[in-house]
Amino acid sequence: MSEKAIVRALLSVSDKTGLAELGAALAARGVELVSTGGTAKALRDAGLTVKDVSELTGFPEMMDGRVKTLHPTVHGGLLALRDNPEHVAAMEAHGIGPIDLVVVNLYPFEATVAKGASRGEIIENIDIGGPSMVRSAAKNHGFVTILTDPADYTALVAEMDANGGATTQGFRTRMAGKAYARTAAYDSAIASWFAFADPDGETAPFPDTLPIALKRADTLRYGENPHQSAAIYVPQMVGTAGVPQAAQLQGKELSYNNLNDADAALELAAEFAGQAPAVVIVKHANPCGVAQSGTLLEAWEAALACDSVSAFGGIVAVNTELDAATAEAIAAIFTEVVIAPSVSAEARAIFATKKNLRLLECGTLPNPRRAGLTMKTIAGGVLLQSRDAGAVSLDDLKVVTKRAPTDQELKDCLFAWTVARHVKSNAIVYAKDGATAGIGAGQMNRRDSARIAAIKAAEAAETHGWPAPRTQGSAVASDAFFPFADGLISAAEAGATAVIQPGGSIRDDEVIAAADAAGLAMVFTGMRHFRH
Repeated sequence: MSEKAIVRALLSVSDKTGLAELGAALAARGVELVSTGGTAKALRDAGLTVKDVSELTGFPEMMDGRVKTLHPTVHGGLLALRDNPEHVAAMEAHGIGPIDLVVVNLYPFEATVAKGASRGEIIENIDIGGPSMVRSAAKNHGFVTILTDPADYTALVAEMDANGGATTQGFRTRMAGKAYARTAAYDSAIASWFAFADPDGETAPFPDTLPIALKRADTLRYGENPHQSAAIYVPQMVGTAGVPQAAQLQGKELSYNNLNDADAALELAAEFAGQAPAVVIVKHANPCGVAQSGTLLEAWEAALACDSVSAFGGIVAVNTELDAATAEAIAAIFTEVVIAPSVSAEARAIFATKKNLRLLECGTLPNPRRAGLTMKTIAGGVLLQSRDAGAVSLDDLKVVTKRAPTDQELKDCLFAWTVARHVKSNAIVYAKDGATAGIGAGQMNRRDSARIAAIKAAEAAETHGWPAPRTQGSAVASDAFFPFADGLISAAEAGATAVIQPGGSIRDDEVIAAADAAGLAMVFTGMRHFRH
């Protein structure tokens, strides 16, 4: 029979959630409770009869609790095959009683790291006995039930009630799989800390073996397309807050594309943390309008004006509290997601009339210069690289043309450059007076990106009745060098007067000469920002 009765249970938990209730339920069903340290005390405080592990092993807990369950009496009771005569004889010869249920959750290593604890405290929160018991019980799931998650306590009791105090093979198998996933994630978190965060270690940027510990936060309706399945996972050790950690205040569940686009918008909005109000509008992971101004409403209007066609059904991120006036303006067009550090009560009330709009409150903006790795899967492997956290300031710019840019042109250059680093390559961004004038993204050559951005700017001027596109008198940013002068000439034809680009082409002299011939001011950054 696949059903195995639970007669004796060993409980040793760090997280005491639901412990007293589980202990009471087991005791009421005639299960003997065996426990350790703080878990035993919690059970006794709940009025339950508990046998200490030391009564089984004949040894006291020692070395500040480091050694308590690492003993043949415990692991023999977990690993013995009950239908193997030799195993049964060995148990009888050595006085080892079977253990039918193990309830363990591990020392809070991830939470200890996340709170910035000392190295010594982190080391002490590396659990040894817990994972050993979990693995022993899970290996022998033909006879032993293992629980590692308080969320499964209710299911265990229901399983026992449905099977006369026993558990089925199917239940034990599911719990064993979950247990091994937990110990794998736990070991991965520890290995990651040693590889990347241990202050006493020699941190290697890319260790020989890269452990990854992720926990599923949610399953999604589908992936990029309806025929694809999808889910979102988050790191076990809490790091930089982002879209997955934001509170959803209203709206439909977030889709795969919503999450991807909201991340792109939030990362760009974070570039303006602590600065003047800024609005970012993203469509298909590319910015289609970005602006800064004296008020958030003015920034919204300027960002929307850049490309109001693409903004339809877009994602909006802001760098400051979202107010009622801006909320009213955003709500006037179809918007999928809005994300802000905070949302005023008045703004919430306005968005509440748009039931499907997803409204997210993220609290702190992520640090755009944070360290970390990015990952991309390819057929047969995974590509890893350090995050593109590089940045340039005014002091880093090198004027390479006869005419130096004016102060306003320099401001527009740096604004365009900030946006360009978040646009898919090849990227061209025109900006004027703190707002994007035209954005060209994802083209196979940057001449076409420059032309597409100019076309969008011309369409915007026609839509709004402006006398000329905002590319007239703008600064233009290119995420990588101009390999030929044609892209720069296209920008000049669109009306740009200043250029910011990395430089480094074998044809730099040709491009500089073209800039001089057009009367452009151009600066080199020495840093490129490809984004594939």
